[in-house]
Amino acid sequence: MQLGQHGYLCRMEQQPIGVFDSGYGGLTILKEFIHTLPQYDYLYLGDNARAPYGTRSFETVYRYTLQCVQWLFAQGCPLIILACNTASAKALRTIQQNDLPRMDPQKRVLGVIRPTTEKIGTFTQTNEAGILATEGTVLSESYLIETKKFFPHIKVYQEACPMWVPLVENNEYESPGADYFVEKHVKNLLSKGKHIDTVLLACTHYPLLKNKIRQYLPENVRLLSQGEIVANSLVHYLARHPEMESRCSKQGVVRFFTPYSVAAFDAHATTFFGDPVHAEHVDNGW
Repeated sequence: MQLGQHGYLCRMEQQPIGVFDSGYGGLTILKEFIHTLPQYDYLYLGDNARAPYGTRSFETVYRYTLQCVQWLFAQGCPLIILACNTASAKALRTIQQNDLPRMDPQKRVLGVIRPTTEKIGTFTQTNEAGILATEGTVLSESYLIETKKFFPHIKVYQEACPMWVPLVENNEYESPGADYFVEKHVKNLLSKGKHIDTVLLACTHYPLLKNKIRQYLPENVRLLSQGEIVANSLVHYLARHPEMESRCSKQGVVRFFTPYSVAAFDAHATTFFGDPVHAEHVDNGW
């Protein structure tokens, strides 16, 4: 037993899988993890006090993400999933290549973009896919780059939706006012590619807007969320890496942490997670 950073107790024999997001959206990914892999322990950290990440610079997103990764490592997590597209786009590669070898080469940090781009080509029949994402994810061009590696023949079109995360975070995603922004960006995306038959929600907040998005898509267009795709990818990852799988504790315990108001976090998080959430407060002095 040892004391982790900021005084949180770490038991070496208990090593949960860490799940990180800038806010609440990653709970939609965590929910799928628990559905698919219920035996594992999970520690969720939502950096709500500094959300949203989508409009922040690459350097700022990298710095914030690294701080949260370090905190999760200090709690004993051997494996961390960045359940945030913006963090995966702007910070993951630098953390994997530059920071992880220095911090602990035996630990791993994974994202949500690569697992998604590995599969997107299996859904489209017209070889044209659309991406709805935050401004930061779109500017990074991560989906264009990664999809080309696996499916070079597929055309990928992107649309930044800067108002969607604030709508969701402020519980306005079902309001009539949300329709204007949803319709605007869906139509913008469809105008970029005449044969788009698959649209990916490349932000973990966006599944809460799924019903409204569906209203403005033609019936033949398939709408994808990332949760199930990323959860299945984690299953395969753990099967391919038994040395990591053996380090992940299996008591079915889930804990939630936030530097934000715990009461506010619990109220909003329940909407994303689908079940009551009882978070613990963490000092954001990092």
